[in-house]
Amino acid sequence: MRKGHRPSQPNSGRIRLWGRHAVHAALANPERVVRRIWVTREAAAAAELPPAVPTSFADVADLGRLVPPDAPHQGVVIEAEPLPDIWLDELLEQGGGDANRPLVVLDQVTDPHNVGAVLRSAAAFDALGIVTQDRHSPPESGALARAASGALEIVPWVRVVNLARALDTIAEAGYWRIGLAGHAKDTLAEAMGKGPLALVLGAEGEGLRHNSAVHCDQLARLPISPRMESLNISNAAAIALYAAATRY
Repeated sequence: MRKGHRPSQPNSGRIRLWGRHAVHAALANPERVVRRIWVTREAAAAAELPPAVPTSFADVADLGRLVPPDAPHQGVVIEAEPLPDIWLDELLEQGGGDANRPLVVLDQVTDPHNVGAVLRSAAAFDALGIVTQDRHSPPESGALARAASGALEIVPWVRVVNLARALDTIAEAGYWRIGLAGHAKDTLAEAMGKGPLALVLGAEGEGLRHNSAVHCDQLARLPISPRMESLNISNAAAIALYAAATRY
């Protein structure tokens, strides 16, 4: 790559991912189609790069022009196709009603860093997947993948048009839908049974929308101190997933 040359923007529909964890996970994912790699020689020496993918050696400054300002690319950037769509019915069938693998449903959580962090927690606690609305959630991006630290490639992410209808489908599959809400009477521990769980979380600040709340079987709260009004959505998801994993 010539110094001073500003690389072209991704082709239509493609995304750029950066950072060792995000890139290595993408390269290891058979569902991810990688079109191009830019890498420093130092980073290339420490990684196994697929020989079939066009690869360009670049210096740190060149890579900085490929990504948003101050993005921590760690010496490697790739251009890739978005992951294939996953359908809710397919995911529920794969789960088979496993009580040890909860679903995470996000109601209009739009911050890519929060969604990435939720994906990371979902991977850590072996959640079946996450479900979001198509129009009110962030697209795949380098920032989201970086926050997910590789989890974007291993946790199924279902996008639906109508979240209320999706919650009905989840209930039909045998999941107990618990909406997290600070004003709820019961704690999460009191609300959880022993069957499959769907944990439904709303956007930070606004919380669960009414239409999503009424499509839950029960509302529950995390037992936090009254000195703190709420938790960040990604922190709340991590705590809820831990509680689900240790409820027996």
